[in-house]
Amino acid sequence: MKHLITIVILTGLLLSCTKEKEHNPFLITKHSIGLLTDSTQVKDLEIVFAKDSIVKPSIKGDEFTGQNNDFDIYSSTGKKLLSLTPSQALDSTSVIESVRILSEKYKTEKSISTLSTFKDINDAYKISSINNLINTIVISVNEINASFTIDKKELPANLRFDMSLNIEPVQIPDTAKIKYFIIHW
Repeated sequence: MKHLITIVILTGLLLSCTKEKEHNPFLITKHSIGLLTDSTQVKDLEIVFAKDSIVKPSIKGDEFTGQNNDFDIYSSTGKKLLSLTPSQALDSTSVIESVRILSEKYKTEKSISTLSTFKDINDAYKISSINNLINTIVISVNEINASFTIDKKELPANLRFDMSLNIEPVQIPDTAKIKYFIIHW
């Protein structure tokens, strides 16, 4: 009888641990960020972020406002967490196309967050490509559909000003910090 009770308790603990991982509101996977998934529609954002504040894009009729169509998510304390871009503007059935991660609370399954460094990314994932832009470099990781942005101020001086350079991973300092990253769906 003691063995049966022990088995029931252990099974319950294992199941609760599994459920906790599934419902982690800050876990980033290839197809989800917390409760937000690659199939979440704009109309469902109020449900997904029920405890947070959602700032919707300002829309003035059909005129062009010159503003983006991003939905910004803020915590209850007012800290900006995420910026969501729908695949179609002005369409409540549109799915989210990309999510810009701004808060260190959000982490990948391999513990990469906005507090991570280039070394952390390089150790955890295979780098697919590096794009050399004006003020930043963008490191793409196809494994999780992510693009990590690093400010060029984090790079050696000889890599900062020439956009035609092909930057290789070995040229990026291990200590280069992530500015933000984007998950693309």
